[in-house]
Amino acid sequence: MTENNGQTSIRDIIAATGFRFHKGLGQNFLTDKNLLAGIVKDSGVQSDELAVEIGTGAGTLTRALAETAKRVISFEVDASLAPVLDLSLKGVENAEVIFKDVLKMREEEIAEITGEEFRLVANLPYYITTPLIMKFVESELPVKSLTVMVQKEVADRIVAKVGEADYSSITLAVQMAGNANITRIVSRKMFFPSPNVDSAVVHIEMDRSKLEGEDRELVHKLVRSAFAMRRKTLANNLAAAFGYAKAQATELVAAAGLDPQVRGEALSLDDFVRLSHLVKELARS
Repeated sequence: MTENNGQTSIRDIIAATGFRFHKGLGQNFLTDKNLLAGIVKDSGVQSDELAVEIGTGAGTLTRALAETAKRVISFEVDASLAPVLDLSLKGVENAEVIFKDVLKMREEEIAEITGEEFRLVANLPYYITTPLIMKFVESELPVKSLTVMVQKEVADRIVAKVGEADYSSITLAVQMAGNANITRIVSRKMFFPSPNVDSAVVHIEMDRSKLEGEDRELVHKLVRSAFAMRRKTLANNLAAAFGYAKAQATELVAAAGLDPQVRGEALSLDDFVRLSHLVKELARS
C-alpha cells in the first residue's frame, strides 16, 4: 500500500522490516500528514534554520521537518529502527539520524554535532518528557524554541497559572527560560499504536533575557525546595532545604510580603526572585 504521494505507508514499512515495538521505550508513531505539517508550523522553523528532533521514531516528523528546515538532525535511542528509517526517509537529503540517547549526552557533545542555533521539535516518549524538557530549557545550548508533543496532563502543568492545581516546579522552570503555550490537542487515536491518553503540542519560545542579572541557580533551588513537599508550607520547605530554624524561615517568608502559611503553588516567578534577594541578604548578615 502507498500513500497519496507515492510513499510506502509507515504501517507497510514496519511490517516489511519486521520491526517490533519496544513497549518500554514508549514508541507511538504519528502518520497523519496534516497533523505533522501542523507541528512543523507550530515550531516556527524557517527554511534557513536547523531543526533538531528528539525521537526519530518512524521518521514521519523528520520528513515533514526536512520539507521546511534547512537541515534536520534527529536523535533516536532505538537503533533497531534503522531499517525502517532507511525506507521512510529514502530520498530525504537534508536529514541526518544519530542513534544516541540525548539524555546521556553532554552539552558540549550536542553543540559539536549541531554547530549552530536550532529549534528543537519532538514527539516525546512520555517517560522522558520532563527530564528532556528540563535538559534543554536549563542548558546553555543555543536553543531558539522547543515544540514538543507531550502527555496532555504534562502540557497542562507546563502552562499552568499561579494557584492552579497543575502549577508546579516545571511550570516555573519553563517560565524562567521562555514563554509556553499549548498549540493543539492531539487525540490518542492519531498515533500508531494508540497510547492510553491524549496528547498536546507545547511550544516554548526561549527568552534568554529572563532573570537576567539574577542568581538563576538560587531561584531554581528555591523553586525546587518550595515544591519538594507540596503539603508543607513554604517556610517548612525552606527550613529543610536551607537549614534555617523554623522561626527564621517564617520571618523570611513574611519579609517577602507573603503569608507565613503560604505554600509554594501560590508564588509567582517574581515572588521567587524577590525571595532570592532576601536569602542572599540573610547569607551576608
